[in-house]
Amino acid sequence: MGERLASIRQLSNDSGLSKNTVIQALHLLESKNFIESRPKSGFFVANQIRREEPRKPNFDSFEPTQVNVPEMFQDIMMRSAAFDILPHEQAPAPTSSLVTLHRHINKAMRYQATKKSNYYDEPIGNINLRSELKDMYRPAGVLRTAADFCITSGCQHSLFLALMATCKPGDNVAVESPGFYGVLQLLQQLQLNVIEIPSSPSSGFDVEAFASALVTWEIKACVVTPAFATPSGAEMRESCKGHLIALANQYDIAVIEDDIYGDLGFNIRPTPLKALDTQERVILCSSISKSLSRDLRIGWIIGGRWHEEIIKLKLVNNLANSQAIQLGLSSFISEGHYKRHLQQKRQVLKQQRDQLIQNIHDCWPENVRFNTPNGGLALWVETHPDADMQSLYYSLLSDKIVITPGVLFSTTKQFNNYLRLSFNHPTTGNREKAIKRIAKDL
Repeated sequence: MGERLASIRQLSNDSGLSKNTVIQALHLLESKNFIESRPKSGFFVANQIRREEPRKPNFDSFEPTQVNVPEMFQDIMMRSAAFDILPHEQAPAPTSSLVTLHRHINKAMRYQATKKSNYYDEPIGNINLRSELKDMYRPAGVLRTAADFCITSGCQHSLFLALMATCKPGDNVAVESPGFYGVLQLLQQLQLNVIEIPSSPSSGFDVEAFASALVTWEIKACVVTPAFATPSGAEMRESCKGHLIALANQYDIAVIEDDIYGDLGFNIRPTPLKALDTQERVILCSSISKSLSRDLRIGWIIGGRWHEEIIKLKLVNNLANSQAIQLGLSSFISEGHYKRHLQQKRQVLKQQRDQLIQNIHDCWPENVRFNTPNGGLALWVETHPDADMQSLYYSLLSDKIVITPGVLFSTTKQFNNYLRLSFNHPTTGNREKAIKRIAKDL
């Protein structure tokens, strides 16, 4: 693992094949996770550690239920531990990208102080930023104008606006299981019922199961993360995306797409559902929180047929976003800094994923299952069937270790022996010790 391959020129000479053929072969091996590319370094043998992936949930039936998010969720968020098992560790030095980003924001702040500090931004958001987002999505097949975007205060805010625009209290909403606990929190707040649809750790949302649920229940909206969904890191197959859109068209359903991890694909940027939308019923929600900075609280939403209603709702509950931050971010993107940042971040996350997998493989029991996602921020881990991750959560707090138990990602009791582990930070030093400490109770 980790050995560097010969150069493309050398491989071409040794094999007698053209450089284009060698490049195609390398890209095929990369797509299958046998090798990995590193900027300015070449191709390397990828991590080949594999375990059985966590089991997909099995539901006998699909019934709407009310949501009651465990109090543990609030405790984890209060500890700033959503993607870190040791949130009190000293923060690393800021990357050059963040330094550059804040330089752009500071410049915009100085401009705002003399030009626009006495004025609110329009609810739809800054035109410069919306134009940059429009250009960012074009290579992914989302061909929209700047007028189709609305700036929000993060992806969670976008999801909130999407659910408010498409649903009323008592409506049924389909979600992935396991799925994002933030969506469950929103459903509880908006008094919406949840219908959980099983999700595979490798291929994601089970569209066939969703079709079965539609036969029995009236479903108003479906919330899904096709690209590297949390907690599993699953990536939906292209054929399933088309099937999901067809079902939404047939049953007149709003599809709310959480695209927050779309930019964090290690090999490719998956095609968003919005690119396949022919009836303006896919609402794309995203932000820079996972790819660049959680602190800025900048997100966006492409509302489709609900666009005008979403802008009105934003005006009611949020009014406007910071003009200076939007201007600073838009200039950061326009000068190519965001693209360069992503190229580096993807490689770092991929290496940290392999580092975490190696640590789990070395010191956790052999019956522990985990997946190997091709993007995102987290592994989905299944432990012994009798393990209780909720109890382990509280016992580990005395060591200042904060895990994220599987029960947070569902209203069912199927994931009590599961947990999400993030590779957002290197598994070295005290974090490596924390992984070994957890092993004692598995």
